[in-house]
Amino acid sequence: MHTPPLASGPEGPSSLRPLLDTVLEALGEGARLRGGPLPAGGPGTVSARMRAAVREVFPEEGDPEALRHLVRALAEGAADPADPFCAAHLHCPPLAVAAAADLAASVLNPSLDSWDQAPAASELESLVTRHLAEEVYGEPFGGAGNCATGPHRPDALITTGGTESNQLALLLARETQGPGVRLVCGENAHHSLPRSAWLLGMPAPIIVPTPNGTLDPAALDKALHGPSVIAATAGTTDAGLIDPLPEIARLCAARKTRLHIDAAYGGGLLLGSRHRAKLTGIEAAATVTLDLHKLGWQPVAAGLLAVRDGTDLTALHHRADYLNADDDTDAGLPDLLGRSLRTTRRPDVLKLAVTLKTLGRKGLGALVDQVCEQAREFAHLVHEHPGFELHAPPTISTVLFRPADATDDAVAAVRRQLLEDGRAVLGRARAANRLWLKVTLLNPTTRPADLAGLLNLVEGTTPR
Repeated sequence: MHTPPLASGPEGPSSLRPLLDTVLEALGEGARLRGGPLPAGGPGTVSARMRAAVREVFPEEGDPEALRHLVRALAEGAADPADPFCAAHLHCPPLAVAAAADLAASVLNPSLDSWDQAPAASELESLVTRHLAEEVYGEPFGGAGNCATGPHRPDALITTGGTESNQLALLLARETQGPGVRLVCGENAHHSLPRSAWLLGMPAPIIVPTPNGTLDPAALDKALHGPSVIAATAGTTDAGLIDPLPEIARLCAARKTRLHIDAAYGGGLLLGSRHRAKLTGIEAAATVTLDLHKLGWQPVAAGLLAVRDGTDLTALHHRADYLNADDDTDAGLPDLLGRSLRTTRRPDVLKLAVTLKTLGRKGLGALVDQVCEQAREFAHLVHEHPGFELHAPPTISTVLFRPADATDDAVAAVRRQLLEDGRAVLGRARAANRLWLKVTLLNPTTRPADLAGLLNLVEGTTPR
């Protein structure tokens, strides 16, 4: 029986080259067949096409063309975040260099649960996570600044995204503050926060109304009763708004209350200098959620949880003799098991390291500046157009707008019609008791003509 070639080892490169050619050709074929930001026809059409491409999931005899057929079918049925009319969610087009690094991670296949499975990857993770923690809490990229040294220095963990980071943040709050600590957050907070409180068996959270979209420190102060962890947001999912972080930080200091900041979206502003001041106050948080598969142009997953005091992470310490036996750690083998609640972990740090080093601060900062500027340009187009209403100027790169005088049902119908036709992917958000269309701009190659074209497309779809 012929043994299929491996991706790694001496024959790996020669085995991969023709397969990569197949993948790239299939991606191109699928994109041409799709012909737009997403497939036309809606869920039924896409499901039927995918079922036809798969036919038998696990046939008796293998199909040597399966790679080509399935990649092409997946590309044909994809929502392409690189299309300027695909702008609904915090779903970024990944950088080519990051995707290439991700391939290397898949080929080498380290598992970051013990040093002997990931010798170099574990060291790279340690270097990159500590530098990114210092990006939040001190001078950028390990500068001399105000970062603590020794065991209390900032640190960060690699996660699968904001949901896992928020869950870990509440777990650390519970373990450092005691089992009675209660989550206090705004209505604008990500759904993963109250869900994580439930999952961890914490008391029912206190949800503070946010009628203007952000937390009011005075209302927050009145809501505090007993041991609490406040969760503020830097970049809300619906509108990209940032809570008043300096005021909330001062409140937490005065009330001796632990602060967590969910900056899964807005944390990307730290990558440049022009918009960094919008996150003033973030350094006061005990924990900070970051997602670089949003405003960081990484393939999923690329989440982090930054921790101001690295000793908080001792709560995650765990012993499994076959992974971190005492005599091994005493002999100097690094203990990786307390770096995550997961056991097997892929080296997602590689694509982050490659991106940071390839683009540098200027390169990544320019991408951040571009999408923020695009949002301002699109908001201006909406504001100047008599047929549309703008909710508010953008804070980051999200714009809420709606056809003037349209009902909520009409707004929802416009969005679904564009999806059904495969012409545009727009989000939806509820603000000021009305439904709005949402554009989240994360594609730095989007041009002014694309923004105008998207608005014209919505206008042409709106019933008169």
